[in-house]
Amino acid sequence: MSTRPFHLAIPVDNLEKARAFYRNILDLPEGRSSDHWVDFNFFGHQLVIHYKEKSTVDEVHNEVDGKAVPVPHFGVVLAWEDFEAFAEKITPHVDFVIEPYVRFKGLTGEQTTMFFYDPCGNALEFKAFRDDSQIFAK
Repeated sequence: MSTRPFHLAIPVDNLEKARAFYRNILDLPEGRSSDHWVDFNFFGHQLVIHYKEKSTVDEVHNEVDGKAVPVPHFGVVLAWEDFEAFAEKITPHVDFVIEPYVRFKGLTGEQTTMFFYDPCGNALEFKAFRDDSQIFAK
């Protein structure tokens, strides 16, 4: 089965602030847009930010490897060297929920990961495996 691009639409309460974050901080190419939404090339996938008035949502976290992981979250599995370069590039611009570190060190599924929020409260995770065969390993 070949990997196909996914489409994900997320709510943002400040379209211009979110647009600047995804375009300028994460360095994502911008696609189509309107007054209420903006399309981005999210590492080959289609991410659309849609304006929605701010609402109150309870923060939920699940413990993984001793860290409080925000739920829901989304992101991309990068190549190891791309992860390191990406982390270095964005570090001055984000406040990490979970700073870049190696999770499950020496175990099945060993990976490097990091979590942070966009300006509108959407949680993002970026991760990498030294060996992509470990992505779904049990």
